[in-house]
Amino acid sequence: MLIVAERINSSRKSVARAIETRDAVFIRNEAKNQAEAGADYIDVNAGAFPGEELACLGWVVEVVQKAVDLPLAIDSPDPEVIKGVLPLVNKPPVINSITLEPARLNGILPLAADHGARVIGLCQSEERMAESIEDKVRLAGLLVESVTRAGIPLNDLYIDPLVYPLATHSGSAMAAMEAIDRIMREFSGVHTICGLTNVSYGLPERKLINRTFLAAAISRGLDGVIMDPTDPFLYAALKAGLAVAGSDDYCMGYIDAFRAGRLA
Repeated sequence: MLIVAERINSSRKSVARAIETRDAVFIRNEAKNQAEAGADYIDVNAGAFPGEELACLGWVVEVVQKAVDLPLAIDSPDPEVIKGVLPLVNKPPVINSITLEPARLNGILPLAADHGARVIGLCQSEERMAESIEDKVRLAGLLVESVTRAGIPLNDLYIDPLVYPLATHSGSAMAAMEAIDRIMREFSGVHTICGLTNVSYGLPERKLINRTFLAAAISRGLDGVIMDPTDPFLYAALKAGLAVAGSDDYCMGYIDAFRAGRLA
């Protein structure tokens, strides 16, 4: 299971304040805490600073790379920002994210191919964001075709089927999980990934919904997640979900987490 750690995102007020004031200690601590909690990639986002995003994101990249030895998830929809930041990264990153919108797709895929980057692809076109199972699988197929044409190995593509708030789209979680199952079966070698925050938006006890959805999605084949690895209950649900789904040989990952005191 690929864990993309989500906390260094400028949509969080504390992170935006740290970027604005160039508080390297705050950003460094966020990176270290997430690395120690089991992240595979550290997501970095400075989208709250339009017109200054490239400069802000470049600063964050440099601070995080001095703090931890993990690869980064470069989180921006702007091809020009990605182009400016990629020369700064020390290890092949994952680019978060592409869509089927031509400007974004054609602007980012060549950069990903040139830098050996993995990509997160959203089931979203210029006309629509996929809601039905059929639309999710169809757009996933178009993402597979586009990435393959660009010379990027299918193993480097993580497809996000998109999940919407259950408070307003009561069938969204089930649609996303069915799409995950079909995508993983129909496009051999591809991966799937989800962010967890949307599914619980507008509901009480959001973290309960998040970890329940995560465990259920793992049972359908989900093998990547954008999450806060420092959340002990969410991390425990991840490890338990992998064990129950048969994706943790002899439950060794679960046992290791128990021995480390990580199963809340």
